[in-house]
Amino acid sequence: MGGKARKTILLVIITALLAAGFSIGIKFWKATPEKTEQGYIRLFTKVIELIKQNYVEKVDDKKLMQSAINGMLAALDPHSSYLPPDSFTEMKVEMSGSFGGLGIEISIKDNKLTVISPIEDTPAFRAGIKSGDHIWKIDDKFTRDMSITKAVSLMRGPKGTRVTLAILREGHTKPLVFPLVRDIIQTKSLKFRTLEGGFGYIRIAQFQERTGDECVKALQSLRGQNGGSLKGLVLDLRNNPGGLLDQAIKVADRFIGEGFSNGLIVYTEGRDATAKRSLSANVGEKEPPYPIVVLINGGSASASEILAGALQDHKRAVIMGTQSFGKGSIQSIMPLRNGGGLKLTTARYYTPNGRSIQAKGITPDIVVAKVDLPNGGKKEDQHFREKDLENHIASAGRKDEVDKVKEQPRAGKSDEEVAKDYQLSRALELLRGVEILSRINSVK
Repeated sequence: MGGKARKTILLVIITALLAAGFSIGIKFWKATPEKTEQGYIRLFTKVIELIKQNYVEKVDDKKLMQSAINGMLAALDPHSSYLPPDSFTEMKVEMSGSFGGLGIEISIKDNKLTVISPIEDTPAFRAGIKSGDHIWKIDDKFTRDMSITKAVSLMRGPKGTRVTLAILREGHTKPLVFPLVRDIIQTKSLKFRTLEGGFGYIRIAQFQERTGDECVKALQSLRGQNGGSLKGLVLDLRNNPGGLLDQAIKVADRFIGEGFSNGLIVYTEGRDATAKRSLSANVGEKEPPYPIVVLINGGSASASEILAGALQDHKRAVIMGTQSFGKGSIQSIMPLRNGGGLKLTTARYYTPNGRSIQAKGITPDIVVAKVDLPNGGKKEDQHFREKDLENHIASAGRKDEVDKVKEQPRAGKSDEEVAKDYQLSRALELLRGVEILSRINSVK
């Protein structure tokens, strides 16, 4: 038999074997259709089996299963995640207001580990890390494809230990290196002071277990500092990433309720009946109806947006600043038998007037962009928002877009004053104007 004939026969045999292989594969998929839940489960089990039998290196079962769970949750939305026992414990510690670390709120944007905002008076804040920074490396570990849980575990640690972050920042051609020393992050829930006679200022950095009570005490102290009453209040929620919903409700409860036609603060809707509920103000002591200005920006998210939205809908405050982050979803924490937890998005929340905040945010009544003068910095708000996150949930019942608004013209203030805190100076200016108008009207 000639060489050409042998090659022809060999090609026919190979073709027949391939055809047989394809037919076997087709029969296999028909036997386990993917369109049923059981079919998908069998497919998942088969993939694990093939990995364990054929992967180039031995695979750790725990790592394999946790990665599968993380991938499944990451495909849902940016906020659903699996919390291993150590991370679950850390989360509970963080909400209590004390933990060892750097003080950075992070998320994933364009598959990159990105800073939402640094927490005030922390190593990250003092070093100059900013919202929108891409964390490129944590010590010697690159963050590409790194989960938020893994990144947090690398940045957390005992007080006094060191960690180095390499940051990629817009406008810089090379990574910025930040050698940091971990500290006990005593995340002070709020700060307060008198701005000038009769005008108070409360800054809420995050909603923690004691925020509601601390706000009541702050208001009492401010009244005491100002002869028993306030002419007006600035409530600063800028760069407040949220926290505990019940504490935001407690703060809103102090200003909403008696004297208003409806004390509704927020309501939630989800697939399950238990996710549908309304949260309203309680009957009790309320603040007098003095004017309030609430400051927000792109770092104001979740519970801080609920508070701002409720005060805006009840016309209890003027909202000033820039568009908020737009996180209008609720994550329920479900404890697991292994000591870990499942953080799962279970509902959307809505303002009293039925506005969905999800991927949209709160639009200020008066838009005042941060102005970085006198060095010629940009006036625009540089925060990224919920709508920029991979797999974000769309706003229910409306297009996923932000209202177009125009910046208000600047008042005649010196560059020095503007550089310190232009938004705050505008808020105080508005309160002064309201107080003057009130005096004029009382004379008539």
